[in-house]
Amino acid sequence: MAQLEAEDITQAVLDRMTDCQDARFKQVMTALVKHAHAFIREVEISEEEWINAIMFLTATGKMCDDKRQEFILLSDTLGISMLVVALNQIKAAKAFASSGGGAQTPTEATVQGPFYWEGSPELPLGADIGTDMPGEPAYYHGRVTDTEGQPIANCCLDVWSGDGEGVYDMQMGDDAGMRLRARFHTDAQGNYRFWSIKPTYYPVPDDGPVGQMLRRMGRHPNRPGHIHMKVYAPGHQSVTTHLFVADSPFLDSDAVFGVRNSLIVPFTQHAPGKAPDGRVMDAPYHSATYDFRLVPAA
Repeated sequence: MAQLEAEDITQAVLDRMTDCQDARFKQVMTALVKHAHAFIREVEISEEEWINAIMFLTATGKMCDDKRQEFILLSDTLGISMLVVALNQIKAAKAFASSGGGAQTPTEATVQGPFYWEGSPELPLGADIGTDMPGEPAYYHGRVTDTEGQPIANCCLDVWSGDGEGVYDMQMGDDAGMRLRARFHTDAQGNYRFWSIKPTYYPVPDDGPVGQMLRRMGRHPNRPGHIHMKVYAPGHQSVTTHLFVADSPFLDSDAVFGVRNSLIVPFTQHAPGKAPDGRVMDAPYHSATYDFRLVPAA
């Protein structure tokens, strides 16, 4: 008979994939079907609730454009993005240990977030990407090495952050262009340095369906202050990470669950005067030091 009863539908869907030739795709879709059907059974979802869920996803898609990715925001705020990052890092750590590891622990990864913009300008070491932007000046410096402590020359640090009011350039209108973002390359000793601002905490965009979801959950939308980094060099595994401001609110309740203790960095406040790179500052400023460690690609 063609009719399927409720208890038979899940297996019927799985049986339709018998001829699938892509083993990994079949594995993923089999698990997806099993867990999705189990979720429906567990909560005994109503037809109205399911239609509302479809409309929520439709609204999420309509909020996406070339400068806003509401689906990434949804993934982030449900903890899925960070779970994917954490599980992959566990897998990488096991492979790293089985290969003999290194003397130092690799830099931890965290979520990319919805505000990455490919193609930011390449600037020389020591450049200031925070000029004329709201926020307190901050000097960032450190080294990039491998896990044996050997410097990695010409390593790219792709950097971006919101301003001192927590606003990203993508949120500033079509004419704003790229701000508070750049690519820097380490020198022969693996050193990097640049100026920006001390990041502040901010709410993730909450004027769309994800914001409505957070409010219904009884959750706040805030992220602690942080600056984003993509660090990559030939012959090494890249890492997408943040540096979190140590005295920022919401470190214990990041809306996207991205905080890692190893990425929390003190921002030292300095009086006006000569900065470590020789620049003369006529106002107070901050400095933050962090050394990145990359795993060899092999």
